[in-house]
Amino acid sequence: MASLDAVSIAILLGAFLVMVGILSSLLALRFGAPLLLVFLFIGMAAGESGPGGLRFDDLQTTYLVGSVALALILFDGGLKTRLQSIQTVLAPSVVLATVGVLLTALITAPVAHYVLEMNWTEALLIGAVVASTDAAAVFLLVHAQGLRLRPRVGATLEVESGTNDPFAVFLTLMLVELITVGDSSAWHVIALFIRDALLGAVVGFVGGRLVVLALNRVALPQGLHAPFVATAALVIFGAAQSSHASGFLAVYLAGIIIGNRPTRAHNSVVTFLDAATWLAQIVMFVLLGLLVSPQRLLGSIGPAVAIALALMLVARPVAVFLCLAPFRFNWREKLFVAWVGLRGAVAIFLASIPMLVGLSKAYLYFDIAFVVVLISLLLQGWTLGFAARKLHVALPRADRGPRRVELDLPGQLEQQLVGYAVRPKSLYLKRGLIPSWSKPTLVIRDQRILSPAEAEPVAAGDYLYLLAPPEKAESLDRFFVDMPPSAAPDPHLLGDFMVVGEVTLGDLAGIYGVNVAPDEAALTLADYFDVHLDHAPKLGATLPLDSIVLVARSLGGGRVNVIGLRLPEDDEAPRPPPTRTQALKRKLAAIWASLAGI
Repeated sequence: MASLDAVSIAILLGAFLVMVGILSSLLALRFGAPLLLVFLFIGMAAGESGPGGLRFDDLQTTYLVGSVALALILFDGGLKTRLQSIQTVLAPSVVLATVGVLLTALITAPVAHYVLEMNWTEALLIGAVVASTDAAAVFLLVHAQGLRLRPRVGATLEVESGTNDPFAVFLTLMLVELITVGDSSAWHVIALFIRDALLGAVVGFVGGRLVVLALNRVALPQGLHAPFVATAALVIFGAAQSSHASGFLAVYLAGIIIGNRPTRAHNSVVTFLDAATWLAQIVMFVLLGLLVSPQRLLGSIGPAVAIALALMLVARPVAVFLCLAPFRFNWREKLFVAWVGLRGAVAIFLASIPMLVGLSKAYLYFDIAFVVVLISLLLQGWTLGFAARKLHVALPRADRGPRRVELDLPGQLEQQLVGYAVRPKSLYLKRGLIPSWSKPTLVIRDQRILSPAEAEPVAAGDYLYLLAPPEKAESLDRFFVDMPPSAAPDPHLLGDFMVVGEVTLGDLAGIYGVNVAPDEAALTLADYFDVHLDHAPKLGATLPLDSIVLVARSLGGGRVNVIGLRLPEDDEAPRPPPTRTQALKRKLAAIWASLAGI
C-alpha cells in the first residue's frame, strides 16, 4: 500500500506543480517577465534544494519527456508555417540553422576550453549544447510583448528556430559519441549527417502525406481528429529515431506538409496542438528545474557567465553576420536576428544527454546550459521589445484583432464557417464591403438565427457568419475591426497616372476607357482592393482591371489611398533571361511545390 500511496502523492504533486505553472503565466505576462523562467523557478523551488524538498534525479524520464515535448513543439511550429511566407527566407534560414549553429559552437568552444580547462572535444560539446535558438522562447516572448516584426525578419527567425534543433541534436550526439567511443573521421560524421537528414526528410514527407490521407479518408468520431494527429506526430518522430534518422527534422517537416494541405478538423487540430505544446513546455521546464542544484551551480557560475556573454555578444553575432552576408539583410536586421538568439529548453535538454550516458563532468554541461538559458532569458528576453523598436524592425502595433469563430463543415474541405461580431466602426458595416471569395450565410441577433436577407440591414452587435476557404479565413479579420482614421494621400504621389483611392471605378472607366462590371461601378478603388485582395493591402499590391493594372502606391488607415495605373502602352521592358542559379532555384521550388501538393 505504501507504494500505491507514493504513486498517488507523485500524481498529486506533479499535477499541482503544472497547475501552479499555468496560473503563474497570468502574472508573468502582466509584468512582462520571460514566462519560461517562471516554470524553471517553480521546478527549482519544488526541488530537493528548495522549499519543496522533492528529490528528483530520474534522467531517463526527463529525457523521455523532453523528447516528446520538443517533438510536439516542432510539429506545432511546422503546422503553423505557411510555405508562401517562408519561400523567400528559406535559404538564409537554413544557412543559419546549419552553418550558423556550427559557427556558434566553434566560436564558443575556445572560451569553454580556457575557463573550464576542458579538452577541445569537451569544449566543443559545450558550444554545441548552447548553440541552437529556441523557437518556443522566441515566439512566446514576441507574442507576450505584443511585437509585430517585419515579415522577412519574423519569417527568418521562425524557420531558423524550427530547423536548427535537428542539427544541434545531431552535433551533440556526434560529439558525445566521439567522447565515449573514440576518434572518428570527418567523412564519417558528414556521411552520418547526410544519412540522418535525408532519412528524416523522407520519413517526415511520407508520414505527413499519410496523415493527410488518413484524416480525409477515415471517418473518425467527432473529437478524435486532434488526438489522432498529435499521436501520429509522435509515431513519425519515433519511427525516424528508430531508423537512426533525424526525428526532429521528420516531425517538423510532417507538420509543414499537414499544415499546408486541406484537411478535416484543421481548426480543432491547431487548437489542440496549441494546448498540448503549452503543457509540454510547462512540464519540461518544471522537470528541468527539479534537476537543478543551486549549491552545485555556485561552483561553476563564473565560467558559465563568461560562456553566456561570449555566446550572446560574440559567437551568435559573428555567426549571423557571416551567414547572412550573401543575402540582402541590412545591418539593423542582422543585429536584431543576432540578439534574438534566445536559448531555452532545447539547450538544457541537450545538456541532459551527457548525464544520461554517464560522461565525466556530465553535471557541468547541465549547469553551464542552465546558467546560459537563465542569462539569455533575463538579458535578451526582457530587452526584446526595446531592441526591435530601436533597430526599426518592429511594425506599428495593430489593433487587437476581432474574435474569430471557425467551424469546420463535415463532408467537404474547401469551405468553413467563419463568424464575427459586427463592430460599429468596422469596414463591413460602414462600407458594406466583403471579399468576393466569401459568402454571408447567417446572422445571429438577439439570440435569433436569421438569414442575411431576413437580417437586412446588418447592425452593430449582430453576429455574422460567412463561408470562406480555410486558408483565407484570417484575411476576413480586417473587415470586422474598427477602421483607423484614414491618412490623407501625399500630394507628391499624384500625377497623370496616380489617382486617390476614393475615385470610383465608374469615373475611372469614363476617363481611361476600361470596362467595369455594372455592379462594381460605384465601388471606389480602395474598395476594389479590399474586395478582391486575398490579404490585407500592402505597398506594391496589384489588381487587374480590364486592360490596365492597378498598383497600391500609398496606404493610410489600413487601406489603399493612392493607386498607380499601369497602362498597356507602359509595359515594362522584357526582363533578361534568368541566370542558371535563378533557373535552378525556380525549378527546385516547382519540384517542392508539386511534391508537397501545394
